[in-house]
Amino acid sequence: MKKILFVCMGNICRSPMAEAIFRDAFQKNQEDQFQVDSAATSRWEVGNPPHQGTQKILAQHHISAKGMQARQVTAADFYTADYIIGMDQENVYDLESMAPEGTEDKIYLYLDRVSGYAGESIPDPWYTGNFEETYDLIQKGLNEWLTFFELD
Repeated sequence: MKKILFVCMGNICRSPMAEAIFRDAFQKNQEDQFQVDSAATSRWEVGNPPHQGTQKILAQHHISAKGMQARQVTAADFYTADYIIGMDQENVYDLESMAPEGTEDKIYLYLDRVSGYAGESIPDPWYTGNFEETYDLIQKGLNEWLTFFELD
């Protein structure tokens, strides 16, 4: 089983949204070879549910966020996850600085897999208020990531 970990700063907006979208996609495809999780680079929101804006946009698309709770990335995550995907450049930088030696090659920037978006960050809707933009950008990368996971 391949383990995928999505990461953002607080684990209440972007990374739980990605986790929920990918879980939903794997369930619809009856794909049980993947385990999806999300975490934060900070501990500010640990224990909190996804942001109301994240919950609202997921609900609009009939995607469950039930039971999700923010947590911080741990050293163990670098060993157990096959893919650690940061939602923005700062997340990737933080992950690279936290990564135990020999685990750095598991770290990716989400939009690097999306044609025309390589090197770009998914803006944090905590600051922008635009949860739809976040949802749309995650959706843009969904098929590319699913193909990548299956071929890797």
